[in-house]
Amino acid sequence: MVPHCKKVNDYLPESRLSFLFKPLSDCNICPRNCNANRLSGEVGVCGSDAGFNIGSICIHHGEEPVISGPNGICNVFFSRCNLSCVYCQNYQISCNRGEVNDTLMQLSEVVDSIIKNLEQGCHAVGFVSPSHYIPHVKAIIETLRLLGHNPVFVYNTNGYDKVGEIKSLEDYIDIYIPDFKYSDNILARKFSKAGDYQQLALAAIKEMYQQKGSTLVMNENGYAEKGLIVRHLVLPGNIENSINVLRQIADISTSIAVSLMAQYGPTPAVMNHPVLGRTLSKEEYEAVKTELENLGFYKGWVQDLESSENYLPDFEQDNPFG
Repeated sequence: MVPHCKKVNDYLPESRLSFLFKPLSDCNICPRNCNANRLSGEVGVCGSDAGFNIGSICIHHGEEPVISGPNGICNVFFSRCNLSCVYCQNYQISCNRGEVNDTLMQLSEVVDSIIKNLEQGCHAVGFVSPSHYIPHVKAIIETLRLLGHNPVFVYNTNGYDKVGEIKSLEDYIDIYIPDFKYSDNILARKFSKAGDYQQLALAAIKEMYQQKGSTLVMNENGYAEKGLIVRHLVLPGNIENSINVLRQIADISTSIAVSLMAQYGPTPAVMNHPVLGRTLSKEEYEAVKTELENLGFYKGWVQDLESSENYLPDFEQDNPFG
């Protein structure tokens, strides 16, 4: 049984749902390995029980152009993240302590909401911060396919994933979009309480590359249908971290598409932080872009520095991105 999600078997048999959600009875699906019995209502380090805790399901136009396209992607924003980034731009729904701005939904409600967005022209469904909700992702995808919907499925993750879980997603996910936040575990521990981030994120990305390769497969309309895009957000005052991130991606392949983001902006939690309390300087971003070019990367995207003003969502709104 899957408590807190009444009527989740509207579409999938109870036996199938029980199988998918069984790992939550002793949860080790993310690297936190906290062994929480989420099925009984216990919450893990992430703050999540077994429910479909959703921050937002909305059409989003702010992903890379080959992902969003002119009609946007239907993004499912899961809440209560398995990282604890002090600077998180989705802090309204990611906080794993106290109240978060999310909604406990039933599987049927989630699927119905996604289908409404697909009917408005979205070609893809993205799962954002899904690492601790992998059973839910599988249940959503299986239900959509059962109902005759087979959009492009995108796994949009912070990178703090287990290789085994990524392997289990091979038949579910078309496009992986992992962050690779840190090449420095000291920094990862300091900013995200994850002192093992570097090796785990790198191993997960290698598995994604093993599954999808470095070619972004495009359809006739210019939308990506299969592939891998690695994102990196450049943090102010931490340029060496970013340069080493790029070098480690290059060790896998310089043909991987890299999305190098300049959109960092301080949230209220770090407004007075000695390092993170400011936006990125032009000199900092240019130094990282230069390394990107010197390493030989030739596919991907860079941003304008002014992007920090455009990407901060407000999850108090029906559409967090305006």
